[in-house]
Amino acid sequence: MNVCIFEDNKHLRESLQLLLETTEGFDCVGAFANCNQLVERLEEIDCDICLMDIQMPGISGIDATKIIKEHFPQIHVLIQTVFSDDDSIFRAICAGASGYILKSSDPLQYIEALKDAESGGAPMSPTIARRMLQLFKLNFLPFSQIEYNLTDKEKMVLQQLTLGKSYKMIADELTVSIETVKTHMKNIYTKLHVHSSTEAVAKAIQEKLV
Repeated sequence: MNVCIFEDNKHLRESLQLLLETTEGFDCVGAFANCNQLVERLEEIDCDICLMDIQMPGISGIDATKIIKEHFPQIHVLIQTVFSDDDSIFRAICAGASGYILKSSDPLQYIEALKDAESGGAPMSPTIARRMLQLFKLNFLPFSQIEYNLTDKEKMVLQQLTLGKSYKMIADELTVSIETVKTHMKNIYTKLHVHSSTEAVAKAIQEKLV
């Protein structure tokens, strides 16, 4: 997995770069202190996912996410931050972020979150998942109920996803393989007419599907 880092804290940036370079299956293809010349930089490298700081001088991580999804829709963006306020969560999701992780997460959590985001999941720190759940409950009224014909298994997978569980955690919880979880997620995307896990979670909460 090719990962590009955007982080203005030099120590953290270098630590994350070292983590990626010493973890099998990962390659750090870029590490930058800001998002200046963002499009040009990404055009020059083969990137699967960006690990994006939310607050940087110049272009913010949220604005950078919008730019990335506009020019490189295939690139996933995992937001990392010390902030867990509702506004930042909402803006990051609306910008197209695939996940949201706190900088207090340990190295293993970073690696698992990157894997999950790259495979189509919506990794979130438990604190973030709880805040997002509260955010949608407080700010959205349920739409008229539509029959999406979700199976019981698909509903169980979707429910676990709204709790911020990774594909691996969902597989362990439901005693199935990760590939089975991915298959359920593909069916969920089709039935809910969504294109990402964050969209699926938002719709599930908004329409009280789980």
